[in-house]
Amino acid sequence: MASNGYIKKRPCRICSKWFMPNPRLGVRQKTCGAEECKAEWHTRKCAQWNQQNRPYFQAIHLSKKLQACQSQETTSENPPSRSKKVGKSPQLPQKVIQEVIGVQQSVIIEYISQVLLKRVQEVIRKQTAEISVEADQLLRSDCSRSDRVIRSP
Repeated sequence: MASNGYIKKRPCRICSKWFMPNPRLGVRQKTCGAEECKAEWHTRKCAQWNQQNRPYFQAIHLSKKLQACQSQETTSENPPSRSKKVGKSPQLPQKVIQEVIGVQQSVIIEYISQVLLKRVQEVIRKQTAEISVEADQLLRSDCSRSDRVIRSP
């Protein structure tokens, strides 16, 4: 805002069109006011907020799952059946595991395994990218377009 109370034009953060901000919003207005731009800005800010607050939601998800299992455990009087899950890949029967180690412990183990799986997948993606860069560099240095013979190291 200028010293005389005049608000300067600025570009929209989404579509880059210049606009005059609403005097009530002033420097806080980031988009031109078009519905598409406002919706896109909202989507971006929500995604940013969710990314920054991911541990909070992971903790809530785990606690809700544990509470649900605890309430199921207290309300069910019938012992769990020993039937196996039928699926594409062989899996341990969840009911049997829960019967042996407890429902809450199995939920915690499931959560930890999901976190570990995500981290392993991230490491694999990074290694794959590094290997492809190294392979690309090796191919460029070992092969010449002028001679069609591949040089050995």
